[in-house]
Amino acid sequence: MLVNIGMYERMIAEALHFGVLFYLFGLLSLLAGLAIVNLHNRWQMDWRVIITVLGWLMTIGGIIRIVLPQVAIAAGSTIYGGRASTIIVALLVGALGAFLSLKGYVRRA
Repeated sequence: MLVNIGMYERMIAEALHFGVLFYLFGLLSLLAGLAIVNLHNRWQMDWRVIITVLGWLMTIGGIIRIVLPQVAIAAGSTIYGGRASTIIVALLVGALGAFLSLKGYVRRA
């Protein structure tokens, strides 16, 4: 994302317009979130709770995109307000992905 930040900014701006794609993103987020919650609803106080929280956030985000699209568009416009926020989100997503990959693929002693 950081290498092609201009392209991602255009994609985000285009995705924040209500339409069929916005509804489809909400539906896919809802289905993926429900799958995660159904398969991994563990509230243990270790790193695995991150997966459960992400599943619930995806479920709630999908519902909001489908039922209250104006709220979702307003929130997305606030979060992705400029280049700096896009860079911060990209770094956070990359760090979270690296952390979960490390935890998921490193052999335990």
